[in-house]
Amino acid sequence: MNQVRSKWQIVDGVLLLDKPQGMTSNTALQKARRLFSAAKAGHTGTLDPMATGLLPVLFGEATKFSHMLLDADKTYRASVLLGRTTNTGDADGELLEERPVSCSEEDVAAVCARFVGEIEQVPPMYSALKFEGRALYDYARQGIEIERKSRRITIFELEVESIALPQLQIRVRCSKGTYIRTLAEDIGKLLGCGAHLTALRRLATGPIALDATHTLEALGALDEAGRSACLLAPDSLLAHLPAVHLTGELEQRFSHGNPVAGADVRGEVRVYGAQFMGLGRVEADGILRAVRLIATA
Repeated sequence: MNQVRSKWQIVDGVLLLDKPQGMTSNTALQKARRLFSAAKAGHTGTLDPMATGLLPVLFGEATKFSHMLLDADKTYRASVLLGRTTNTGDADGELLEERPVSCSEEDVAAVCARFVGEIEQVPPMYSALKFEGRALYDYARQGIEIERKSRRITIFELEVESIALPQLQIRVRCSKGTYIRTLAEDIGKLLGCGAHLTALRRLATGPIALDATHTLEALGALDEAGRSACLLAPDSLLAHLPAVHLTGELEQRFSHGNPVAGADVRGEVRVYGAQFMGLGRVEADGILRAVRLIATA
């Protein structure tokens, strides 16, 4: 009897995707997955359909380290239009109110500076946050308002790159969980005229920058070997961590999840034997314990 070969393959690696405008992050993920015929895939932080830019897509064993980027700081370039508010906080929404813009460029700079540091932010209704098992945007589309608790986020940098009132462009480096749509709305509130986001581009996730990304269109024009060459190794997600190298019995023990002694660093480390083995942690007593191991041939 003939066996039917699965269209999905074991693919391990990191694809730095430049998500196009007008596409959900999940759609972009599925398109990338099909291009690589990858059996397992995930991404590391949703971008709104209107947003573009860096969307790291993880295949296979790399998905075990998605938390490294989910928890990382993010950097964005955002275009904000003052004087108009929408029900979604961005240009995809319906116009709610139009007000005159009477502030000066100096007012804009002063207000933006007030958001740098730890601040409280209320998540928007049009978000994927869950309430009683349903995403908030499901309630919002039905005209139902759910009370949301504010949460503490950090704006590490907020640079006003250009002002041509009523428009401005800002560059923001922020902690995970920050909504740039809400930031734009809050800037508009303090300026007394309201505002909404008209464009958003993610420039970086942690140490990974946009300049190393690939578009779906460019990937689709490559052959299989060319696409494979675009993938980074799974340990690229841990490149900021110190490396521990194991040999012999220590490598064997660690590969089975057993703790081993002898590491001279502390904290999280990337662990290697004959090849990359996974993420470990060296405790205060010098014992190296496995956090996430990858499947090795």
